Amino acid sequence: MSDFQKNMFDQIQKNSKINPDEILKVANSLQNANFSDEKTVRKLVKQLAQMADKPVSKEKEDKIVKSITNNNMPTDMNTLSKLFKK
Repeated sequence: MSDFQKNMFDQIQKNSKINPDEILKVANSLQNANFSDEKTVRKLVKQLAQMADKPVSKEKEDKIVKSITNNNMPTDMNTLSKLFKK
């Protein structure tokens, strides 16, 4: 696991109390998923929000889905955190 991935998982667990193993299970189940498909990405966002027990507004969900489907995901933790805090 890269330092970025470890830091990301540590930050996720700190902020949401989600066990990194749960995230890895979801990630493994999506290995062949089409992330340009809005329906697939929306399902993932909802699943992760439910795991974190954090509500995601329709506006925030739309923003996250658009970023992912347009292959415009941030590559560092600060930018990623800003996306989810907006």
